[in-house]
Amino acid sequence: MAKEKKVEQITDMEVDFGQWFTDVCTKAQLIDYSSIKGVFIYRPYGYAIWENIQAIMDKEFKKQGVENVYMPLLIPESLLQKEKDHVEGFAPECAWVTMGGGEKLEERYAIRPTSETLFCEHWANVLQTHRQLPMKYNQWCSVLRWEKTSRPFLRHREFLWQEGHTIHATAEEARDFTETMLNVYADFCENVLAMPVTRGQKTDKEKFNGAEATYTIECMMHDRKALQAGTSHYFGDGFAKAFGIEFTDKNNQKVPPHETSWGVSTRLIGGIIMTHGDNNGLVLPPKIAPIQAVILPIAQHKPGVLEGAEAIKNRLVEAGFRVKLDDSDNSMGWKCAEYEMKGVPLRVECGPRDLENGQVVLVRRNDGEKTVVALEDLEKAVAEQLELVHQGMFARAKKNLDDHIYEAHSLEEAKELQEKNGGFIKTMWCGELECELKMKEVAGMSSRCMPFAQENLGDVCPICGKRAKKMILWGVAY
Repeated sequence: MAKEKKVEQITDMEVDFGQWFTDVCTKAQLIDYSSIKGVFIYRPYGYAIWENIQAIMDKEFKKQGVENVYMPLLIPESLLQKEKDHVEGFAPECAWVTMGGGEKLEERYAIRPTSETLFCEHWANVLQTHRQLPMKYNQWCSVLRWEKTSRPFLRHREFLWQEGHTIHATAEEARDFTETMLNVYADFCENVLAMPVTRGQKTDKEKFNGAEATYTIECMMHDRKALQAGTSHYFGDGFAKAFGIEFTDKNNQKVPPHETSWGVSTRLIGGIIMTHGDNNGLVLPPKIAPIQAVILPIAQHKPGVLEGAEAIKNRLVEAGFRVKLDDSDNSMGWKCAEYEMKGVPLRVECGPRDLENGQVVLVRRNDGEKTVVALEDLEKAVAEQLELVHQGMFARAKKNLDDHIYEAHSLEEAKELQEKNGGFIKTMWCGELECELKMKEVAGMSSRCMPFAQENLGDVCPICGKRAKKMILWGVAY
């Protein structure tokens, strides 16, 4: 990681992590504020990151047989009321449309906070036979939740996301698909975003409203707080029964299908920033970076330099890399600081002497390492360096995660470890809500998940002393 401070407008994360995050979002031109609180403008550079996330993830969804659809923006209040637990969870965040064309509407319409009810209404109309199952749908859209507080990427009132919804003939098939999609998210975070994750199940308190089970991937940010990066839910047949969804099974019996739902949002961009960024700005994973390599000609006024830089650009574009050539009249120092701040994974420097010697200098954003490569090996060398950037970013984030998971055997110890170190605190747990609430009250930590990779840390719950059932992770979360 580059240590020399290059961008004075960015607050050091050690001084004020929250302000550092906001500075990076605005100075790197990812986002801007609108005239409505909590409703942000995604600037081209920030939106390009989302487009790249969307493109890669969409391909992975389609490998699982998922088809894209689009549901309406508005949900009639009567439709939202059909699933009791679901509507109680979202009612405080709903924004309502009450007027249309200057006239008061007979019924209020909620601007979608999520679309379970719309999918259920549609399936009730179109599902008839087991031969139609499974139905695997996804939509890329925006949703609106009237949050009291807002923060770029982490908590918007309107935000971009994908929400997948599927129905299956059996509970076993639906449960399997719920876990399959969680693993799709986990693999994406690790293999594309270089963000190590912990996979596990949410407690009943933390699960999605109306779900039988919620599975999650939890990431650790640079400040050792947790970020829920994606969730996948098994709904059972509760929604189907509430909405009258039935199909004729192989025994010619009318039965309800079993449903799943799963989603990630532009919150992932906030996770990228807080996992990988440094005091010079963004550090972007190469696979989703809008610019993977920026070409900076040195002494570009000298004969042949710009022509050589243009040739390098054309070769890299032809090879499939996302490339920018900066031939502006800004100084070299300004350019280096600018593209460091924007997190461009690789800098390609070429001056008169480099071109004369048939070489360029490649500089990695994540650790500042410089490599001199022959022009004849350009495409191969760029690919190798981008892979090294990804590996280096993942290794650094994995070390941050591994180094800050602590084992506790009492409530007091859990509190002390969190106050001293942050991170995840792992304990045994009896499974009772009272103990979960007490951990929040006393130690300020919420349950993050019950990891799939369980460990036996003892026989008793450290909060109440009763028999323990599961190992659980606690933490302070965004």
